[in-house]
Amino acid sequence: MKIWHMLVREILHRWRSFAIGIFAVIVAIGSLTAALTLLKVHDIHTHKILTAKEEETEKKMAILKDEMRKATLKLKFNLLILPKKQSIRDLHMKGYPSEYMPEEYVTRVANSGIVLVRHFLPTLQQRIKWPEKKRTITLVGTRGETPNLHKSPREPLVQPVPLETIVLGYGLHQSLGLEVGDKVKLLGREFTVHKCYEERGSEDDFTAWIHLSRAQELLDKEGLINAILALECLCQGVESLLGEIRKKIEQILPNTQVIEQGTKALARAEARGTVAQEAKASVERERLHRAEMRSEREFFAAVLVPLIMVACAVWVGLLAFNNVCDRKTEIGIQRAMGFRARQIMFLFLSKYLVIGMLGGLFGIFVGLVFGRWLGLTLEEDAKGITVAGELLNPGLFLLVMVTAPVLTVISGWLPTVVAIRQDPAESLREK
Repeated sequence: MKIWHMLVREILHRWRSFAIGIFAVIVAIGSLTAALTLLKVHDIHTHKILTAKEEETEKKMAILKDEMRKATLKLKFNLLILPKKQSIRDLHMKGYPSEYMPEEYVTRVANSGIVLVRHFLPTLQQRIKWPEKKRTITLVGTRGETPNLHKSPREPLVQPVPLETIVLGYGLHQSLGLEVGDKVKLLGREFTVHKCYEERGSEDDFTAWIHLSRAQELLDKEGLINAILALECLCQGVESLLGEIRKKIEQILPNTQVIEQGTKALARAEARGTVAQEAKASVERERLHRAEMRSEREFFAAVLVPLIMVACAVWVGLLAFNNVCDRKTEIGIQRAMGFRARQIMFLFLSKYLVIGMLGGLFGIFVGLVFGRWLGLTLEEDAKGITVAGELLNPGLFLLVMVTAPVLTVISGWLPTVVAIRQDPAESLREK
């Protein structure tokens, strides 16, 4: 009778023992596969959570940045480009520059390629007497902003004053009783009131704005301005950029100086920086939380799975010892009939190999199903994770199909060695 035929008959004859052995392997391999599957579900869900959170953060950041941009635009300009000869002391005492520079400077700096500054606004300011109204005011001539051609266009910070119109501060239009659409004369020239500002609580309340070209005509300053307002793009910090910006602008515009309104610039930079840091911190906190959860599950699996596998290995070993004890006479007869020790060993170990392969094959699928169920139970909102697609992989299948037969063969090795070392005469005598 051939060995394989005897193996089949042995399995069919002792099918209960064979089934119990397969069940033990299913438990061992199922626990290993379930633990690995549980960690895989955790990793997949972690990736989805972090990806979703990063996308959500990016969307929120885009909204917050836009809101911060609109809010910080209220800080208005934070750079002031002045003639080199302008005394800062006189500027603060008079409230306006008294030195002049060419108007074409604003076009030159806007077209220079400097990307750290945008929103260039030329102005001509002077304190004058308004003879028609018998009062002293600050007259500001301005026009539309000169765009930075090297940056994407943005909405201007200040809307231009149309030709032949005038914009009045709160103190002027209130005291003079002027409203939008009224006609008013200034230095002999007629203007239409274009806009009346709300109260600002500053010198702007007693300031009048007209188009730059008209201010140059009235003040006899054709082609001249005395200041360029600009907005520093604070993306890398205030202190690190100021020196670089000042150096570049002074190279582009000779005989000029750059003054930064530090409080406004710092407020703008800190506002954007705080939003960015909080968004990154939120993602990092979630990442650390998920890593801590995985570490706890890894520790649990590292302790429990080996215990289960050792217990199942002992289980298979006890089944093997029991099988050897029940078959002492049979083994003695086989030896007396001329079966060699290696043939009997092959017969026994082949049975354990089959138990390992079948138990491993069933165990991997039981472990996948149980591990996925446990993972989805422990995770919140973890849906859409399939068994075959994302969890089952060739590496895991190969690991299980090697581990299971090795486990059962090792468990049955000692009982098999005991069986083949028995003296056939003693086995038959006992019978």
